[in-house]
Amino acid sequence: MADVSPSQRDRTDAEDGDDLARRPPGASDAAVAAAGLLSETLEVVEELRGHLYALHRLTGKADFKLDDAVAMLRKAGADELADEVQTDLIGRNVLAGRWTFQVVEEYDDGYYAVLRDLERRGREQLVGGRRHVAEAELKAHRRTPGRPGHEPQPGADDGQPA
Repeated sequence: MADVSPSQRDRTDAEDGDDLARRPPGASDAAVAAAGLLSETLEVVEELRGHLYALHRLTGKADFKLDDAVAMLRKAGADELADEVQTDLIGRNVLAGRWTFQVVEEYDDGYYAVLRDLERRGREQLVGGRRHVAEAELKAHRRTPGRPGHEPQPGADDGQPA
């Protein structure tokens, strides 16, 4: 594919009136499939990041819950166990030298950043920077023209009889 201007990157063809005709001229099936697989990989990693952020938030929530557990252990007369929780678990690293915020930051700045860049560059090189080309073609193939709920884009009347 030829270089794409910044104004064309990440655009859809909605501006052209056909949200489903996203394949740029000259883009092969292999190019569309390759760009689609890179994007699909990024989508999986986005989901994974959600789980990583959940780990981060839930670990923090659990750490603060331990304050209540320590207080209740002391109330129950289990001072030695309360001391152990207080000194050995509260504020403990989840991985060597790292709290979860550091794990999240390292992941975001490493693997995630490289994948995002490669996915974007792959779309630019293979399909003119357009997103979801394969999915738009799949929608065009699977929808039933003229049926409610099968419009090509919001507010469109595809002119097909129902």
